Amino acid sequence: MKTHLALLRGINVSGHKMIKMDALKKALENIGFQNVSTYIQSGNVFVSTNEENPGKVGMLIRNEIYKSFGHDVPVLVIGKGDLQACLDRNLFLNEEGVDLKKLYVSFVSSELPENMITQLNLNFIKPDEIQLDGRRIYLKYDTSPANTKLDNKWIEKSMNVVSTTRNWNTVNKLLELFG
Repeated sequence: MKTHLALLRGINVSGHKMIKMDALKKALENIGFQNVSTYIQSGNVFVSTNEENPGKVGMLIRNEIYKSFGHDVPVLVIGKGDLQACLDRNLFLNEEGVDLKKLYVSFVSSELPENMITQLNLNFIKPDEIQLDGRRIYLKYDTSPANTKLDNKWIEKSMNVVSTTRNWNTVNKLLELFG
């Protein structure tokens, strides 16, 4: 059995696409996932399955959410290595005095080309900063994610991907929970 982490995009935010985690857990167990567990209400779901392909796992979860709750929710499925890479490769962590409360990670649906950064209008997002890393984007906000143009909508439109973002504390906790 392989453990996958499904990151659900845009559930339980400002009263939209509301899904109770215990109901989600039961729905996923009913379609054969094992060891289903969730972390906080924002859509972090661990599942175990014989299915190795993260894309197939994501599609099964997305289809079940639509069937059970009536919401079309993008699902990105990642592994423990993706979370570990956040710690190992986030260059913002090397900055002296970096405020971890202003660090976030956006997980994206497809690999970003290395030259993508030169194609983006980064003046639009200043003074916020980004660092691209494959299927991850490390974000450093100048003030907070509430006061930025650097959000999932900008990432998705600019890079033609699906994106879901987690704060630095959540990324660390998810890695810890992976075991």
